[in-house]
Amino acid sequence: MTDHPLDLDAVQAFVRITELGSFTRAAEVMQTTQAGISLKLKRLEDRLGCRLLERTPRHVELSARGAAFLGHARELLAVHDRTLAAFASARQRLTIGISDHVAGPELPALIARMNAQDAQLLIDIRIGSSGDLLQSYDRRELDTVIVRLHAGRTDGKLLTQERFGWFAAAGWQHRVGEPLPLATMAQPCGVRALAEQLLDTAGIPWTEVFVGGGVAAVAAAVVAGLGVAALAPRMLPLGCVDVGPKLGLPDLPRLPVLLHSRVREGRAREAVDALSAAFRSAARN
Repeated sequence: MTDHPLDLDAVQAFVRITELGSFTRAAEVMQTTQAGISLKLKRLEDRLGCRLLERTPRHVELSARGAAFLGHARELLAVHDRTLAAFASARQRLTIGISDHVAGPELPALIARMNAQDAQLLIDIRIGSSGDLLQSYDRRELDTVIVRLHAGRTDGKLLTQERFGWFAAAGWQHRVGEPLPLATMAQPCGVRALAEQLLDTAGIPWTEVFVGGGVAAVAAAVVAGLGVAALAPRMLPLGCVDVGPKLGLPDLPRLPVLLHSRVREGRAREAVDALSAAFRSAARN
């Protein structure tokens, strides 16, 4: 058995497929093709003499032998990473800015995914408005930013297009004849500006009843029944409802989420790719 050692790339491919639940997403993280990932897995399965994953058109599931091997695979990769880290001169720092409208409740899981990619990488994450983060990125204060599309910018890599709606607490009622009460982010905020512009164009009177310093504060105001906010569904607790159709409010467009990064190679690039793939996965759910 020891005459033919395991291929670490193949072991890593197996772990990535298992974690992401997709050959395609694993290929994105490992910067290869789906065919390349499939070949790595087949090579590993041939070496071990058993099937590790059961594939269906919609799902990828561990086989019984695959479940038994997963812990050993992770331990093998961890030992490999610790060995390399022991000879590294210093921890590399990766500074990432994420828009408050983008970060969402999945952020802890995304950070965990990045740490799993490289536990020796020092990850520095800043949360702020898209405009402020892009300015910091242009000043080279940030290595990477994930932000909403910003007026006047045509650069960046599209990660996803996210749906928005006019959300209020369940049971909230708009008082007839009164301006629409809005809970908004503090300026500058592109989503706030877009929502107010759409209401003005539609001739719908509105008034700000709450201004929050972050999406969490705006979501709390919605849950408290203060009024309506233009937010992505994943930003709100269960029970909030989209009142746009009922109130005849203008449709909000799908808003793009873009990645701007000057990191091109090495451990930091692998971490950025892992974050991008994990975020696309979270945004689709």
